[in-house]
Amino acid sequence: MNDAHRHLGLLPAYPFYGGPPVRPDVTARATIDELIADLDAEGTERALILPNYGVPDPDVAFALNDLVVEAAQRDDRIRCGLWVSSRAADAARTARALRLAGEDGVRALKLSFLLGGTADDPGLEPIFAAAREHDLVVHVHTSPGAASDIDRVGTLVDRYGDHVKVHLVHFGGGMSGHIKLIGSRFFDWIAAGKQVYTDLSWAIGFAPRWLAEEIDRRGLGHDRVLFASDEPWGDHAGESARLRAVVAGRELSDAVFRSTFDKLYA
Repeated sequence: MNDAHRHLGLLPAYPFYGGPPVRPDVTARATIDELIADLDAEGTERALILPNYGVPDPDVAFALNDLVVEAAQRDDRIRCGLWVSSRAADAARTARALRLAGEDGVRALKLSFLLGGTADDPGLEPIFAAAREHDLVVHVHTSPGAASDIDRVGTLVDRYGDHVKVHLVHFGGGMSGHIKLIGSRFFDWIAAGKQVYTDLSWAIGFAPRWLAEEIDRRGLGHDRVLFASDEPWGDHAGESARLRAVVAGRELSDAVFRSTFDKLYA
């Protein structure tokens, strides 16, 4: 099995939602050796790793770019994505990150508007230009509401998907996103030639089943869905078991767990 989206690096404790400082990502790994041990224990053959993030301090995520590049260059099973940001305040840090875009093992650029920025920022232009120049996938976090809602993030597929591969992380991130994407939008993008991909980490239970049925019914999309654990924020065992139960016995199974990853990130 291949894992198309997981994180590396420790975050500082933070007082989320007005509570005491906590570290909720209890399986976060600080070192490459710990990551490799996890891959071995899981039987994960290939993985795309991204800087861990979540605390509202962009420096933390940017500081992990060197670590994920080192991991990708140390073990051939590992590929990595670089943390970038569309915020004007992060322009210099993003420019430094993009100078790593041509390094061996780099296959993606990671965007999340959870730490600020929007899908309308001018700072997106150099990010997508670098992705196009180096044939990288742009990973974008999705979750309901605000700047990460699929109604906002989906405009990136409309604007850039003809020339850049866009990976919509978490498949819309919740009930409304799942229904919008499976009901039409995901398949409309594919039919229009957009280079859109997704993973089903965090997906609500009905969504993987419905998506698999729609892929079978429509005859397209089987090569656009990847397995992702989102460790340490997701649960590898739970995510893989849930998705295996849906795709078992379908042609979709090999694509989800292996061949689409190989096409994008090998």
